[in-house]
Amino acid sequence: MILAPSILTADFLRLGEIIETINRSEADWLHLDVMDGVFVPNLSFGFPVLSRVAKVVKKPMDAHLMIVEPQKFITQFRDLGVGILSVHYEACTHLNGTIVKIKEAGMKAGVALNPHTPVELLNDIIDELDMVLIMAVNPGFGGQKFIHRAVDKVHRLKAMIEQRNLKTLIEVDGGINLETGRKMADAGADVLVAGNAVFKAENPEEMIRLMKRELYQ
Repeated sequence: MILAPSILTADFLRLGEIIETINRSEADWLHLDVMDGVFVPNLSFGFPVLSRVAKVVKKPMDAHLMIVEPQKFITQFRDLGVGILSVHYEACTHLNGTIVKIKEAGMKAGVALNPHTPVELLNDIIDELDMVLIMAVNPGFGGQKFIHRAVDKVHRLKAMIEQRNLKTLIEVDGGINLETGRKMADAGADVLVAGNAVFKAENPEEMIRLMKRELYQ
């Protein structure tokens, strides 16, 4: 089981301190939410910020691209040291080709699904994926309310993976806290992304420890 704090809702004035907190913590990955203001109605951070983060982070980087034409930036994320790169099903006209390019670049490949997108649409490509990212909120902003039907999506996706005897990971992003994280872990999620639950806590490092203990028993 993997916990991946997202810095999207962190205080960017203290970004270096926050990355050091993640380095010290029991977190498994660092989750990077990259937004372009086109695919989603918000901007997050680009390569100048990411390059600085990459120099100091000691955890594997998990990048979630909420952008149009993600295939244009695959090598840049590879050069930053990103280990897992997820693109949106809804943003890729030629999804298979994009997945092939991510793998050729030496990264693991993931596909993210918006809340309204059925997992069954991955039927013809799931064998090629290292991870599927289920959005439990509408992408674009941190701190949104958890969409409970995402639990059923994880159940259905887990059944699809097990029926094919695959090792594809299931990641869930959006509204994850101790309560919703437990539901997702029980449904079959392998990776949980936590933003507000960690960085709005009085002690983020202690919250990470608590989530690891409570959710991954």
